Amino acid sequence: MIVDSLQGITLAGGGPFGKAQLIRAMRIAPRIVGADGGADRLLALGVEPEAVIGDMDSITDMAKARLADRLFPIAEQITTDFDKALRSIRAPFVLGLGFAGARLDHGLAVLNTLVRQPEQRCLLLSPQDVIFLAPAELRLDLPVGSRFSLFPMAAVTGTSEGLRWPLKGLDFAPDGLIGTSNEVSGPVHLTFSAAKMLVIVPIKSLRAVLSGLVHRSDALGK
Repeated sequence: MIVDSLQGITLAGGGPFGKAQLIRAMRIAPRIVGADGGADRLLALGVEPEAVIGDMDSITDMAKARLADRLFPIAEQITTDFDKALRSIRAPFVLGLGFAGARLDHGLAVLNTLVRQPEQRCLLLSPQDVIFLAPAELRLDLPVGSRFSLFPMAAVTGTSEGLRWPLKGLDFAPDGLIGTSNEVSGPVHLTFSAAKMLVIVPIKSLRAVLSGLVHRSDALGK
């Protein structure tokens, strides 16, 4: 394991993210790791990562020189830099910035990794949303009326309490029924037949989601 932490990790990719997003993530997950070219974005925002993980085909020579003592190259080209970094981190949770992506193919590859590494509690942050893989059972305390979207990455079924449109009896699949734009109607309690369902909620719900996923108040910071 390259990074082993008792605190949450902020993992930065090469896609767009700004200072405000980085500050929000660092308040909750103060240890910073870069995935390849994400190191350059961090340096441009005045933050040095403690480790940079990836195949090193995107990071600039300037960043390589500056961070030479904390580069961890993984040369294979079968997986993405996000995959390489995520499997090299052990932490209560990981907040991913710069992975929602300006490129659709990169974004889809990242979602694929979330499903392929279900043991990781990884939440992807965009300016508007939090995206994460739902475990077999999930309880969340979210504002009534809040948007709550579900997107299956494989065939999966589930049950729900606290959603306007219940899930029971529905067969979800990426090429069939999906669950976008549902709505919170009370305390949310979900169960799923497999770890194949992505959840997408507003960014303002980040701490509530972490509380439901991690079940550790000390992991949330102050």
